[in-house]
Amino acid sequence: MKPRDMGTLFEECAERGHGTEFRLDRPFDIAPEAGTAHSVAGLAALVQDMAGRLAAAGARPGDRVAIVKDNHWDYDLLACAAVRIGAVPAQLSGQLSGETLRLLLERLGPALLVTTSGVLERARGEGADLSRAADACVLLDGALPGTLAFEALQGNPAPGPRRRHDDEPLVINHTSGTTGVPKLVVHSTRTIIGKLARFETVRYPKIGVRRDDTLLNASSYAHGRTFCWTASVLCLAPRRITIVTGQDPDAADPLLRAHPPTVVEALPASYVRFRPLTARLDNPFRRVRLYISTYDAVHPPVLRAYLQASAARGPLWMQGWGQTETGPLTFRFHTRRSVSADDGQQDARDLGRPIPLKTRLKVVDPETLAPLPRGREGLVLARTAARGLAYIGEDARWAAKQHRGWWHTGDIGIRSRGGTVRLLDREVDRTPQLSCLETEDVLEERLPQVLECVVLGSPGEDPLPVVVTADGTLDRDRWQEAVRDLPTLREPTVLTWDDVPRTGTGKVRRTALLRQLTGRTDTCGSGQWT
Repeated sequence: MKPRDMGTLFEECAERGHGTEFRLDRPFDIAPEAGTAHSVAGLAALVQDMAGRLAAAGARPGDRVAIVKDNHWDYDLLACAAVRIGAVPAQLSGQLSGETLRLLLERLGPALLVTTSGVLERARGEGADLSRAADACVLLDGALPGTLAFEALQGNPAPGPRRRHDDEPLVINHTSGTTGVPKLVVHSTRTIIGKLARFETVRYPKIGVRRDDTLLNASSYAHGRTFCWTASVLCLAPRRITIVTGQDPDAADPLLRAHPPTVVEALPASYVRFRPLTARLDNPFRRVRLYISTYDAVHPPVLRAYLQASAARGPLWMQGWGQTETGPLTFRFHTRRSVSADDGQQDARDLGRPIPLKTRLKVVDPETLAPLPRGREGLVLARTAARGLAYIGEDARWAAKQHRGWWHTGDIGIRSRGGTVRLLDREVDRTPQLSCLETEDVLEERLPQVLECVVLGSPGEDPLPVVVTADGTLDRDRWQEAVRDLPTLREPTVLTWDDVPRTGTGKVRRTALLRQLTGRTDTCGSGQWT
């Protein structure tokens, strides 16, 4: 089965008899009374129920419906319900600041905002009244003055499914926002379903989803990656899907041990946080044959820990690189041997090759945009039919990132003679002294006790290393040994995980961290293509 209409996806899978079991680490925010175990048919009924409620709240075909809430997979159930009635869902992470949410909602101009009292009250505390950003505001957890209670909308019949042209707007997702306010990216059925999700429904050897698989997804469900994943995985009908919404390893452990996964897709930050589970005697990753990571590179020590934790024969790690605007652009596989500490081949910044028949890449001079020969570092441009339609409220910015049919990724990299792509830095974060990303890999390899290393560049100064540890302490003798042969760095700042500003996907908000630590935000890059 190939995904077609996201509004009726769950219904079609239920009609085909798909028997996938769903297990959640906590109940859905849209149906807290329904527990943590669901069937495909049950989810289909839930989507219809949500569609009836959205329609009763005033959402009509063509309207934008903004969804802002705590992290959970019901983001996609609400989105499918909005699609079913002909509306366009806009999924916004509840982790964004109140002012950022206010600005994004101002650009969206939604007819309906679906959110929680916690989101509204936090935003008000930050000086932003989100309830006025839409024609109507629905609360999932009660009611406040000027809002509608989601519970009071129960029992309204869902209108019949509304179809849309493949090139009309289908869903709106925001970018990570590591360097500032996220962009709102519009995708159509053709781009995110036809070009991306359907490609993933093929049962490829070794990496294809099997009917007896147990899939674990630990992601940020407000982002476009999980909307695409939902479309493909429902059609593939694995035996079981488990959903983890948080990053506390002790909270996730009981669900993972009860249903050991065979395929794992998680945020890089989630892999980092769950890493201690790999060392436990009954580690829940012992059956994993395939790990999948997107959004950002995962450092070699983390790759190594998970691949060694699996007792499967020849487990693989599939690393994808792409953007919200384009979907995946390259992929690469890691094995136990390729990430072996003494093998010398591990390199998390080698992003692999462009997806065959799907994407093309080239490297150009950042100043002149003239193509550069293989082996020269420059700005990476991409060409793909999966590129989105627009940025909401930022037409000029969208136009500026296109060049004769190519898309400015904003990344600095090198294309090897063999065709692989090596990522050096985001253009805005680059420094003349070194590659921040490669230096971070080296430091994490040499300091296995740290959770994360971040190198920040500022004009006229040596780069500032930030070391993230569990308790906010660092052995200075080990640090001096780790940097012995590296370019000159400032004295490290040591923080805990929660001290670091992050996006909804767990990425470090580098500009915000630089401001937090130094009071400045200027970087060595131009930021022209962020």
